[in-house]
Amino acid sequence: MTVQAPSVEVNLRQLLEQTGVLQVLEEMDRELVGLYPVKQRIREIAAFLVVDRVRRELGLTSSRPVLHMAFVGNPGTGKTTVAMRMATVLHRLGYIRRDQLIVASRDDLVGQYVGHTAPKTKEVLKRAMGGVLFIDEAYSLYRPENERDYGQEAIEILLQVMESERENLVVIFAGYKDRMERFFSQNPGLRSRIAHHIEFPDYTLEELVEIGELMLRQLNYVLDDEARRAFRRYVACRMRLPNFANARSIRNAIDRMRLRQALRLCEQGGPVTAEDLRRITAEDILKSRVFRECEAQGDFPPGLEPVGSAQAP
Repeated sequence: MTVQAPSVEVNLRQLLEQTGVLQVLEEMDRELVGLYPVKQRIREIAAFLVVDRVRRELGLTSSRPVLHMAFVGNPGTGKTTVAMRMATVLHRLGYIRRDQLIVASRDDLVGQYVGHTAPKTKEVLKRAMGGVLFIDEAYSLYRPENERDYGQEAIEILLQVMESERENLVVIFAGYKDRMERFFSQNPGLRSRIAHHIEFPDYTLEELVEIGELMLRQLNYVLDDEARRAFRRYVACRMRLPNFANARSIRNAIDRMRLRQALRLCEQGGPVTAEDLRRITAEDILKSRVFRECEAQGDFPPGLEPVGSAQAP
C-alpha cells in the first residue's frame, strides 16, 4: 500500500489486515499458550512498525527504526517460536526481504584456532542476510576468563554488521536472563544497538498442562480422565525437579509416554483398535521415574500426593 500525499487518510487496522500481520498475531494468540506479556510486546512492535511505515510513506520520517532484539528467559519458554513469528511480521511489513530465521550458536560463529572465527561468523551472516539471525545462548560468545578465546572477534564482527546492514538484517540475541544481563554489561556496545528487550516468563502449571494436551492433540493422541489427572501430577512434580525446561520438558515427557504406550500395547498381545492407538492411559504416565524422584524428595505438590495403586512400580 502506497500513500501518495500527506492529506491521505490511512486505515491502520486495514493495513494490518492487508499485510497479513493481523493474521500472524491472531495465530500467535490461538496457538501459543500463555506468554501474555510477550504477545503484548509483539503487538506493540507490530503496531509501531505499521505506524512507522505509514509515517515514512507520508514523508514524516526518513530513518528506519532499529529492530535488533534480545529475548531473555529460561529454556522452553517459546523464544525461538516467537522469533519465527517476529520474522514473519517483519517480512510482511517489508522490513526484511525474506521470511527467514537462521538459528546460530557459539559453535556456528566462533572458531577454535587463529583465523577461523571471521570466516565462520561471516558465513552465518551471509546466510542470514535479508532475514533474521537468532543467536541462542548468546552469552556463550564472550568468555573473558579465557584469553585465547575468539568469541570477542565474533562479537566485533556482529557489531559492525548490525550497524552497517541494519536495513538488511535483524539480529535477536537469546538466553537466560541473568547471563544475558552480564553479557550486555560486559559488551555495552551491543546493548546500545538493541531496541527491544523482551522477557519470557516461565509457564504456570495450568499452562504446561494445556501445552501438553495441545501437543498430544497435534499428534492425534488423547488422555482419558484418569490419565489427565496423572499428567497433571506429573507436570507438578517435574516442575520441582532439576533441569526443568518448561515446554521442552513437556515435549520430552510426551515422547516417553508414547514409548511406554507402544510397549504396553505390544506386550499385552491381541488386536488393537485405532482408539487403543490414540489413547494414553494413566499407566503410561505413572511409570515415569519423575514420580519416584518427587516422592524421594518428599516434595509432592499439595493436593497431588501419590494415591495407593496409582504408584509407579
